Order: sequence, then structure tokens, then C-alpha cells
Amino acid sequence: MRLSPAPKRKEKTDENRFRAYFLRLFGKYDFRNERQFVTFVKWLVFIVLLFVEALIFLQHFDDFERNGGWQAFTALVVVSFVLTLSESLKLFVVKKSKVRTVFYVLDALAACCFLFVTDGFYPIIVYILVLTEFYIGAEGTLPSVVLLCIAAPIYAAGYVLHQYFTIGLSVQLYPLITKALSYVFIFIVHFFIVQIALAFYRQFLKLDKALSELDEKRKELEKAYAVVAEVTALEERQRIAKEIHDTAGHSLTTVIMQTEAAKLILEKNPDEAKQKIVAANLQAKHALEELRDSVHLLSGARENQTLKTALEDIIHESTDGTGIVIRSDIDDVLVYSAKFRFLCNTLKEGISNGLRHGGATAFWFELKRKNGKINFLLSDNGKGVQGKPFTLGFGLSSMQERARALGGEVSFEWEDGEGFELKLILPEDKGE
Repeated sequence: MRLSPAPKRKEKTDENRFRAYFLRLFGKYDFRNERQFVTFVKWLVFIVLLFVEALIFLQHFDDFERNGGWQAFTALVVVSFVLTLSESLKLFVVKKSKVRTVFYVLDALAACCFLFVTDGFYPIIVYILVLTEFYIGAEGTLPSVVLLCIAAPIYAAGYVLHQYFTIGLSVQLYPLITKALSYVFIFIVHFFIVQIALAFYRQFLKLDKALSELDEKRKELEKAYAVVAEVTALEERQRIAKEIHDTAGHSLTTVIMQTEAAKLILEKNPDEAKQKIVAANLQAKHALEELRDSVHLLSGARENQTLKTALEDIIHESTDGTGIVIRSDIDDVLVYSAKFRFLCNTLKEGISNGLRHGGATAFWFELKRKNGKINFLLSDNGKGVQGKPFTLGFGLSSMQERARALGGEVSFEWEDGEGFELKLILPEDKGE
């Protein structure tokens, strides 16, 4: 025959009910809030006080009934009632500190009266509970020290008087004083224990507050970082869009113009038309490369390529199948992405301009690092600027603005029929 599991289920149900009741009673208190913590401790002291008073009643009820000591029992009831009423008023009604001080004095006197209606450790436990309730609610350590200096001698004196009233003058003085001093020592130890516990608790509150503030700051920083990242991404997209418009767009426009001009002179001057087509082809290659670079930036991809390799690739791309000769001397210079792109674009623009406007067939390019500066030089064998005022076009003016933004400068030199020279000086990046 199987036994029914109902009793175990009932025990588990009772345990769950007790846990739920405990959570309803104490779960509403947040110990990270000092005021709620103080309220919780006062409630706990009050409950323990009621429990101790009940134990005192149980201890003396049979003796009072059997020996007819109803007067002593009545005194015990009165003292307990006064102490319980005073604690209840402080806990539920009285809020002003001056009025509460009166009730604390009343508590101390009532606690001392327990010496005359009971014996054992119950009176000192009641007294310690009253002192604990005061220490917890006191603002600062000084009031607690003052109360200890007053309450400990009062209790010791009450104990001495109780012994004289109980035993009479035959009581031995030395053991009596020793016992009274031992009670004072207990109160002092209790005082330090409570103060140390309060100090640890308040330090915990400070640490918890600091951690909460750090957590709030962290959340604010995360929000700020998110905003900065979003703004940075938007600025980068706008910069890339402008770069596509300013470089690739301009290059494609130039390609169209070159091919249109080549069509017009193809029959009359095929050599010049061929040169324009070659220049347009090279410009189209550069435009395609610029678009690829922009797409790589937008997709977050980065090629593992040095500046020297990138410049050499531009030179090879410009000379491959075009009949153009470009000699070079390039130092391997480490620069950050902004200058990397600018130097590459400047070389492309310089070669394209030499082909389109100067009719150049050969170039000399060098990139040198000297005295904390990056020196860029591109010269060609073209026609230079012939007999007309030199004005900066869209490409060269954009180049000049970008150089200034990067802390450098651009200069141009030429002679009629002797070619064109582009010089660029940029500061080195710190931390290279």
C-alpha cells in the first residue's frame, strides 16, 4: 500500500506561506536606503522586545500566581506596557526629534525598572534593545556617546540599589561593584559593535552610491559614444560622397570632354586626337580606382597596402599601354589614411593634368621624407602654361584647400614650353 504524499505537500505549502509572509513583511525594505534600513531595524528591535517581554511573563507568571505575588506581577505589566507603548509611539507616531528624546528617557527608566521585577539576563537584554534602537536612529556618533555615558551608570546604579533592596546591607560590596562594572563593560562592547556595524553599513552605502553613479556615467558615456560614432559615420559618408563628387565626378566629366574633343579633330589631326583619347582613358582608369577606394571605405574594408606600393601602382596603371614614361624615386613613408588618400589623389590629378593640358609624354616623380616633412614633387615635359594668365582650375584649387586642411602647402612652377612642376609639402604624422 502506497503512502499518501499529502503531509509532505502540506509542510511545503506551510513553508511557502511562511516565506511569502516574511517577504510581505520585510521584502518592501530597501537596505540601500538608510531611512528604510533604520525603519527595518526599529521594527526588528520592537518585535524582539515583545518576544523578550513574553518570555519574562512566562517565567514569572506561575511564581506570581502560586505565591500570591500579584502586586509584583502588576508592576511587571505596568513596566512592560510603558516600554511597549513608548516604543510603539516612537515607531508609528512621533516624528520630532525633541519629543523622541523624551521617549528615549522614558525607555531607559522603564528598562531599569525591569531590574526590580525580574532577574537573570532579561533586564540587560531589554536595556540593550533600547540602546540599540537609539544608536540606529541617532544622527551622528556624539548623541550615542552621550547616551552611553548616562545610561551605563544609571543601569549600574539601578543594579546596586536592587541588590540592597533585595539582600539588604549584608551584601558584599566588592562582588557587587564588580558585577555592576561588568554590566558597564557589556554596554561599552555593545556600543562599539553597533557603531562598527553602522560604519560598515554606511561605507557600503557610499560604495553602492559610487557604483550606481559609475554605472550611470557608463551608460551616459555609452550613449555619448553611440552618438559620436553615428556622427562620425555620417561625417565620413558625407566626406566620401564629396570626394566621389569632387574626384571621380570631375574625372568622368573630363573623360567626356576629352573624347568629345577627340571626335571633333579625329579626321584633321589624328595624332592629337589619339593623345586626347589616351588621356581620357587614363582619366577613366583613375576615376574607376577612386570609386573603388570609396566603396572600400564605405564597406569598412582596408587593403594592407603601403603608401609606396599604392603610388607605384598608380604609376604602373598610368603607363600601362599608354606610351607614357614615368620615372620615380619613392621613400616608404608611413602616414594615416587622410594623407594616404590625398597623396594618391594628388599624383593621379597631377599626371592627368600634365596629359590633358600640357601634352606631356614623360614625368619625374619623387616622394621624400626630410626634417619632419613629406616632400612631394611631380614634373613633366609638357608645354607648361603658354602665354596666358595661370588660373587654378577645379582640381588644383581643391588640391590646395585639402593641403591647407592637412597643415601643408602646394606650389606650382612652369616655363613656356618647358613643362610643369607640382610641389607639395606636408608635415609628418606624429607617432610614426
